[in-house]
Amino acid sequence: MLGQAETLPTIADDFGGLCVYRERSLSRVLGLHDKPRRRTVNNLWRSPAPCSDPARRQALTLRHLFCARSWRNLSRDAKQADAPCRAVALQVMVEMKSDTLDVKVDALFDDDEATKHEGLDDALLVGAAARWDAVDYDDVSNPSVMKLFYARLFPFRQLFRWLNGSEKPNSNWTHRELAFTLANDVYLRYQSFTNDADLRKEILRLNPSRFEIGPIYTSRPRDRRTVNKAAFKPVRRELVMDIDMDEYDAIRTCCTGKKICKRCWGFIAMAAKVLDTALREDFGFEHLLWVYSGRRGIHCWISDPAACSLNDDQRRAIVNYLEVIKGGGGQDKKVNLHRPLHPSLKRAYEQLKPYFNDVILKDQDAFDTDERWEALLRIVPDDVANRCRAEWTGKNISSSLKWRDLLSSVGKYKTKGKESAKDIVEDVILQYTYPRLDAEVSKHLNHLLKSPFVVHPGTGRVCVPILPKDIDDFDPEAVPTVGQLLRELEQADARGNAGSNDWESTSLAPYVRLYKAHIDSFPGFQPSSKSVKAESTEF
Repeated sequence: MLGQAETLPTIADDFGGLCVYRERSLSRVLGLHDKPRRRTVNNLWRSPAPCSDPARRQALTLRHLFCARSWRNLSRDAKQADAPCRAVALQVMVEMKSDTLDVKVDALFDDDEATKHEGLDDALLVGAAARWDAVDYDDVSNPSVMKLFYARLFPFRQLFRWLNGSEKPNSNWTHRELAFTLANDVYLRYQSFTNDADLRKEILRLNPSRFEIGPIYTSRPRDRRTVNKAAFKPVRRELVMDIDMDEYDAIRTCCTGKKICKRCWGFIAMAAKVLDTALREDFGFEHLLWVYSGRRGIHCWISDPAACSLNDDQRRAIVNYLEVIKGGGGQDKKVNLHRPLHPSLKRAYEQLKPYFNDVILKDQDAFDTDERWEALLRIVPDDVANRCRAEWTGKNISSSLKWRDLLSSVGKYKTKGKESAKDIVEDVILQYTYPRLDAEVSKHLNHLLKSPFVVHPGTGRVCVPILPKDIDDFDPEAVPTVGQLLRELEQADARGNAGSNDWESTSLAPYVRLYKAHIDSFPGFQPSSKSVKAESTEF
């Protein structure tokens, strides 16, 4: 029955201090009703053969594995040491040919224990397999890598609290749509769950490359086929904003395509600062969560009840209020504003002037080439453009000096019609610095957006929250990757100093704490003792 035992990984005689055991009925633990097979394993357990005998060795592994007391009471070292025991045990069970044997780790435990340790066993198994197979933790396309990340690092409890708004599940959670992207780009929509443990179990089962958050519906999305189609509709959803570096490709000089660096992050930083101020001061929103997209953008989630209740027309009106940059690729001048400027635009202009100097002129040197300074001259009056062109042609002049020349030429400009010299300067600065929104993301109640803390499949970086006050210093290239986090976790396990939450032992910790602090700031949100207990046992 165990004929290929010698091909399985070797297990040390020392089982990492697992010295407290509880005998269990073999038939109950394995769910076996095959007496010959059960007798064979029992005989191996009692065999006087030395532990070096492969079959005897693996039978002992089974015994150590299935007789362990509650995992909650075992030390981190013990759990890690026993991970390979679990992996070997399952392989042994596979070798024990049986049509009725269902190899599922969750089924090997009492129902109460399975509830307490949802997904932990799979995580240990995957972690052990990854170490044996020398899996590259940086390979986010590897299912073992993503499953280990979800099982040990993803903050499911905090995601639940954020979307639900309280400790006890309500329609904010149970009627919420989640969508999963699976292998081969299979997109699974209209998923909904009863609680965070339910979501966690399904995530570990499906192991999606990412998942997205949608609106709250009149009914549970998973039950949509059982209700009248006309009655199933979205009713609430956070107001969301999306700023992507795609919109700045025409004016950034440091990177191209999908790349991003600290220098071009300045475009995202100034946009977020302006939008954050407008959303708070002009609309009175308070609960804004800014989340790095994982590659080259940023998302804003506004969770105020008033924001969540907005219909499509109201969302569209807010976007129109915030939009200044308009026009496609064939239109040179994209800023056409009425004068005097609206107070919100005056405020934005004052916020953006320092960024124009630091980001556009210095960091980007945005007018360095003939093509780039010609693009600048196409959005100013011809008189100004002609004077500057005569000064710049054939000369190697920095963007800062070109801007000084342009200001000088504007100062000599004779006002024609309603456009003043001041208007010209304001329009240029706003065109190069004002936020460029992906408007369609914000306009529709039923739009789905990537969840915080998922892993970007292209970069391996985690989508982490950012405080607006820290956004200028944020470096997208310093955001932890899933590979970095798993290596940190492995090192913490080896030292025996992993925290009660695994993420506490990694560079993900400050971001999860920031997320939790944001959630705890919601008015009237009082974490219960049950929440604290659940948080302390999250894996």
